[in-house]
Amino acid sequence: MENVIEVLITLPLSEEELAPLRELAPRVNINVHVARRPEDVPDDLWKRVEVLYTDRVLPPPERVPNLRWLQFHSAGIDFALDSPLLRKEGLRVTTLSGAAAPQAAEYCLTVMLAIAHHLPDLFTAQSRAEWPRERAERLMPQELRGSTVGIIGYGSIGRELARLLQPFGVTILAAKRDAMHPEDTGYFVEGLGDPHGTLFTRLYPYQAIKGMMKLCDFVVVTTPLTPETRGMIGADELAVMKPTAFLIVVGRGSVVDEQALLNALHEKRLRGAVLDVFAEEPLAPTSPLWKAPNLLITPHIAGMSTHYNERAVALFLANLRRYLTGAPLYNLYQPPLGY
Repeated sequence: MENVIEVLITLPLSEEELAPLRELAPRVNINVHVARRPEDVPDDLWKRVEVLYTDRVLPPPERVPNLRWLQFHSAGIDFALDSPLLRKEGLRVTTLSGAAAPQAAEYCLTVMLAIAHHLPDLFTAQSRAEWPRERAERLMPQELRGSTVGIIGYGSIGRELARLLQPFGVTILAAKRDAMHPEDTGYFVEGLGDPHGTLFTRLYPYQAIKGMMKLCDFVVVTTPLTPETRGMIGADELAVMKPTAFLIVVGRGSVVDEQALLNALHEKRLRGAVLDVFAEEPLAPTSPLWKAPNLLITPHIAGMSTHYNERAVALFLANLRRYLTGAPLYNLYQPPLGY
């Protein structure tokens, strides 16, 4: 008789969301114990767990002697990299990269259109009951059609954004860590994204992003935070951008040098920027970013969706099937790469 695989989920998923997991196989036992801290889970349950699906509940390695696989409920796991659990021998760690791609890509498209068409300025004018003077000079839009969009970090979000941009007739340039392999080897939903890497005009390695950025009207940064990407977009990179260009950042805040971006905005070396992520969150009320010119700030919401849990469970289910058959898991964390 095959051994039972004990799965622990520490998240408050609904029975409807859990149903596909419970129906997967008789040998998979789904335990749901909602928790915020490791201490919230009984020791006898920790000892049985072979698969843990959680957001941030990370027990000491000695409490989970049978744990073989840790599935995170988020794409970015930089917050957990110092946890001793991730150094447990033989433990496989996977992320939810791909689960937030549809909504995050829609967010990018939304803010690209919003800032290019001056929506923040128009909302401000409306709140003041003001009909703007010199509209042609102050509010002339920059059309997305015919523009060049650079995507730094051609993962699930970047690939879905590239797909959404197709009807606009834009030129897409992309950059990824391994530019020699344009295909997507991670998790993706059929019909979404760019799994074969065919929607861009040119693919750049990270070492050549300045050459890409100087050609762009919009630069969208979707990279995870790793030792390689920390501070990747600094003063030198911003200096090559067109003064009419926009920067949109949805990956992790520390990828961009915030002081360098502030300087570029105050000196009008960029037309505008959108930040959804920051080096420190929540963004302090005293941060000078709040008052930066032509900067739209959103509170880390790009990946939010009423469908997130549904998409997350679908990815976990696909990985659980692979775990049962011994196939390679999607989105396997690789310590040398930092993601």
